[in-house]
Amino acid sequence: MLLGTAFRQGRSLASRRTTGLFGGSSSFASNTSKVTPLPALLLHSSALASQAFASSTTAATSSFASAKVTNHKSYIQSLTCGFHTTPTASVESSDRVGVMSPKVRAAIIADLEAVDLDGNGRIDSDELKLLLSKYNDSFHESEILELCDLYYTSLGSSGVEIEKFMVALDNALSGKGTSGEGETAEGDVSPLVEPGKFKTHPLGIGTCASEYMYTKTHGKYTDEDLKIEITHVPPVTFSDKTALFAVKCVRFGFDNASLWNFGAVTKNKILYRAIFLETIAAIPGMVAAVIRHFRSLRTMTRDGGMLNLFLEEANNERMHLLTFIRMKQPGKLFRMAVVAGQAGFGTFFLIAYVANPTWCHRFIGYIEEEACHTYTKILDEFEAAEEGSELALWQLEEAPKIAQGYWRLGEHGTVLDVMKAVRADEAEHRDVNHAVSGFQEGTVNPLYDPRVKLDKMMKEYVRNIMEKESTGQFGSK
Repeated sequence: MLLGTAFRQGRSLASRRTTGLFGGSSSFASNTSKVTPLPALLLHSSALASQAFASSTTAATSSFASAKVTNHKSYIQSLTCGFHTTPTASVESSDRVGVMSPKVRAAIIADLEAVDLDGNGRIDSDELKLLLSKYNDSFHESEILELCDLYYTSLGSSGVEIEKFMVALDNALSGKGTSGEGETAEGDVSPLVEPGKFKTHPLGIGTCASEYMYTKTHGKYTDEDLKIEITHVPPVTFSDKTALFAVKCVRFGFDNASLWNFGAVTKNKILYRAIFLETIAAIPGMVAAVIRHFRSLRTMTRDGGMLNLFLEEANNERMHLLTFIRMKQPGKLFRMAVVAGQAGFGTFFLIAYVANPTWCHRFIGYIEEEACHTYTKILDEFEAAEEGSELALWQLEEAPKIAQGYWRLGEHGTVLDVMKAVRADEAEHRDVNHAVSGFQEGTVNPLYDPRVKLDKMMKEYVRNIMEKESTGQFGSK
């Protein structure tokens, strides 16, 4: 379950056609340019290159830079195209703001001095709020509150000297603002840190906040966000191939047992399938979070905030279930099958995750690929339904209240809107699990690295100043 502005490193996807575990046959696009939605403040990768993941000792990595909260599509786009790669020191040119001119630098210093209400030459969280509030065309109110809270907690309530703030701005603009990944529990630089990057943020911000702060909301998807591309990550390692083979086996068995590919697709068939799968889909995130939680307690080290990411994923899947059971209440036999399914899969995944988390996340990534097929097939059936038919009428029914609130569908949200939102969520899970497969221990949650978030804040602030310089609007706010 899971937490920008889009750009994509090169992707090479094998073009293939396969029958989905959760829906009939589907085509995988090669070199797709579509992206996947991810609500809240999200991040994008700045460097993905070679295929070093094939070695069992080399982890998949990427260096993240955050993106604006109102666009939910960038983080996953960058993660889905370099899972078997090692980082380079390059910085995406489109992510650069540029070098500050003397006029811009003077304007920024004047801005900082203007909000320094106590005149101590330092910028604290309250003063940062005043600064960002001047640029409400760049920052939403909720974003300002979150950033200031993050600023406060990351600095231990202290302020930052104006001179040091300017240094941080320079480094953020040049792409050198953060380490790109995380710190180890002992405070050493993580093996994932790129050469030339900072272990800690120039503002003095560390990664403590990622351990307990994680903000992510679903819904507010735009029409563009809901245009999900059916993608596939080709297996590279032996571990990848066994994970994909396992998914194919599960797919074959479940499709036949549920008669999904036999006969017409009906309302009951869709609901029974969705309800059963969501009772299982909520297991992996919870298992991953619990194991990481106990490991953190046992080793007395940080988790990097990753368990928060997986807890949110588990709860997101549970919300899918709670939505669907408002449309259909299963009988006793069905509930017995759910208990058996949870016991079997839960035990399997628990043992597997303890043994090999990398394999498990790749496995779930492939499972979620198939989940995207399911909801795409459902939406296709809705579109093809004849006027007045069961599916045509059902898709226009009012969505359950719990769904209208969770995905912010409004009072007129329909079942069709629910299916689109659920598919967007599943696409996020697909890409996040593929992305984190192979992350080394000590990696900070890429969806909530305080350093990256504050780098994004500073870039947006300087961009706004530069725009005002170019249009002669200095002092207009």
